[in-house]
Amino acid sequence: VQLQASGGGLVQAGGSLRLSCVASGTIFSIDHMAWYRQAPGKQRELVAIIYSGGSTNYADFVKGRFAISRDNAKNKIYLQMNSLKSEDTADYYCNANIQNYYKGEKSEYWGQGTLVTVSS
Repeated sequence: VQLQASGGGLVQAGGSLRLSCVASGTIFSIDHMAWYRQAPGKQRELVAIIYSGGSTNYADFVKGRFAISRDNAKNKIYLQMNSLKSEDTADYYCNANIQNYYKGEKSEYWGQGTLVTVSS
């Protein structure tokens, strides 16, 4: 299984970006999918998570500004980021809890980071 993230870049404060992540490979089902971020010198932290039924949770620091969505048919998630701040600068990683086979165990997978840089 591979998770491929894209959409990062340089944006001015107050601007918007949309991140995408697609899962490919041997996939029977996907439970939750999520976005994490890691700024230089800091620990990786959860940004937003979306479950297979569509329910979502957000970190307090992005509530009202970011929106996570999911296309189950395409095994894809998105992160719409609005009103970006300089403190949102980080590598953003997608994460998924995937069952590879029918009745198989679930495993956590990570994509490569996509860098978001917000200039003030």
